[in-house]
Amino acid sequence: MGSWNESAIRARIRQMAARDPKRARFGADTHRYELAPPLPQAQIRAFEEAHGIELPSAYRSFVAEVGNGPAGPGHGLMPLTAPRPQAGEEWAADDEWEQDRLPGRLATPFPLTEPLPGRIGTPADELTPGTLMLAEEGCGIFLRLILTGPRAGQVWQIDPDWGGFVLASPGFHTWYTQWLTPP
Repeated sequence: MGSWNESAIRARIRQMAARDPKRARFGADTHRYELAPPLPQAQIRAFEEAHGIELPSAYRSFVAEVGNGPAGPGHGLMPLTAPRPQAGEEWAADDEWEQDRLPGRLATPFPLTEPLPGRIGTPADELTPGTLMLAEEGCGIFLRLILTGPRAGQVWQIDPDWGGFVLASPGFHTWYTQWLTPP
């Protein structure tokens, strides 16, 4: 572990919040530039064991060292082990979060070997086994962390209506640190 500088990330997020008091940056009104406390290692291990997976190291260390969401890309990072405090407000991301936690879903092999650009004719839930939804960008667009297969560790964006299911970032660390960089 040790790939994250928790105090530097929290300082950067405070700077971002100070520069955006009206929360005009996309998603800021949802995540409010707040980070939940990190999760204990035992809780992360229990999640991995319950789902028969091993989380990619960059994501695992982030959740253990920095925080369990929500400040982050899109409308913010979804929590790993418990629903958002405001869950149940008819937000599609909560449904995705719950679906990911169905028995065996995260451990199922990721069905794609190559990106699938353009409009998707297949139901999105048939393409997302073996992935963990990280964040929502609105309009049914989600960012997902690949957990299984040769693409494990990559972050993909799924936009079934227009953009397909494509690589968004080579890994969680890159994806998150790009968000920390001002636009």
